[in-house]
Amino acid sequence: MSIENLKNALPEYAKDLKLNLGSVVESNVLSEKWTWSCLLASALASRSAQVEQEIMAEASQKLDEKELAATKIAAAIMGMNNIYYRFLHLTKNEAYKKMPAGLRMNMMKQHGADEVMFELASLAVSAINACDMCVDAHERNLRQHDVVEEQIQAVVKIAAVVHAVSVTLEAETALGESQSKQQAA
Repeated sequence: MSIENLKNALPEYAKDLKLNLGSVVESNVLSEKWTWSCLLASALASRSAQVEQEIMAEASQKLDEKELAATKIAAAIMGMNNIYYRFLHLTKNEAYKKMPAGLRMNMMKQHGADEVMFELASLAVSAINACDMCVDAHERNLRQHDVVEEQIQAVVKIAAVVHAVSVTLEAETALGESQSKQQAA
């Protein structure tokens, strides 16, 4: 089981992450498909090859091809949009807000999967990338689709835990490589 591999890879000081990873996967607040789409989108947004591979291995057993593709589309497009719209929020120059973005986002409407699942995955990525405009827009869209606050919170918890697991494992890898170099010298 791939989630188990991630939990086993975490160091002892990250015991809370192990527990939280298990609880977000086992939560009954979201459907299994929504949970795995959000786990995968969060892994992709967190940019850890190890976490991406482990979660993808298990997500590919839970999601069909359209759902996997839609989740990847959400992560890719939000990776772009989150930077652009975060810039609009951060800049004091109002002129940029009046300019058309001019960024292609056709796949947001052509992904072919459940619209709510796509929005949930987009929210997870936007939370990781700290884009308040996108977080607000996706939260609002989800509420219009009758997604309740507990479900939205569950998505953000998935994003937070997966991102923290990614950061911790990457730091441990870097620390291990640094110690190996010091011992070799």
